[in-house]
Amino acid sequence: MDAVLAAVRDGRARTGRIVVLTGAGVSAESGIPTFRGKEGYWTVGAREYHPQELATHAAFERMPWDVWAWYLYRRGVCRGAEPNAGHRALVALAASERFALVTQNVDGLHIRAGSPRASTYEIHGDIELARCADECTPTRFPIPAAVPDLQKGEPVSAEARAALVCPQCGAMARPHVLWFDESYDEDRFHLDTVRRVASEAALLVVAGTSAQTNLPWQVVSLAGRAGAVIVDVNTEDNPFGDLAHAVARTSAATALPLIVDTLADI
Repeated sequence: MDAVLAAVRDGRARTGRIVVLTGAGVSAESGIPTFRGKEGYWTVGAREYHPQELATHAAFERMPWDVWAWYLYRRGVCRGAEPNAGHRALVALAASERFALVTQNVDGLHIRAGSPRASTYEIHGDIELARCADECTPTRFPIPAAVPDLQKGEPVSAEARAALVCPQCGAMARPHVLWFDESYDEDRFHLDTVRRVASEAALLVVAGTSAQTNLPWQVVSLAGRAGAVIVDVNTEDNPFGDLAHAVARTSAATALPLIVDTLADI
């Protein structure tokens, strides 16, 4: 960790934003599966669907209640997890105007740990929220209390279906998540804000993500062009490590508290 903390001190001394980008690896340490493995499969009739097939607008149009059932099961998994030391450590940076937290995770663990929404950019959405499936408004709203978490394979009840509607127009609601066949935008997923923050970065810490989606690549690329010091924290090698000035091949729950201590009083 010595080289990583030296790089963090270098980035701290520069003029610009301090940005942390977190991915599924951070929440995996809280017991949330990435859902890219076998535990993420979902059975509809006689067919098993991979998460990358279910997490699409096309799948929602064909079988909306099966997709909802999968998300309500996932929501229960996320609710059963607790923020870990990595999530909790980042809360200490929230008071600084220099700091921004960008997360790919939809589990809400950063918010539950105490990070404020105003400086936490959830670029893939929040599994606790829904919005209008007909897009009458980009406004998000909490999934109603009448909608329970589901066990794996459990269908959405008639009562829950009746509650999963847009409060503005009455159309069906959809999960507030970015699906694989959808694009980032500012209103829903902070696209322009996150690009701006990345382009102002003096230090970028990438934790627990392995370069699978587009906007995280843009964050790293823009920060690199801005001359930011880039640190990669991941238990495994990944493409971001090749771009980093320093690499910590350890868990985010181990590395982030040390990094935050080094950034005290920014």
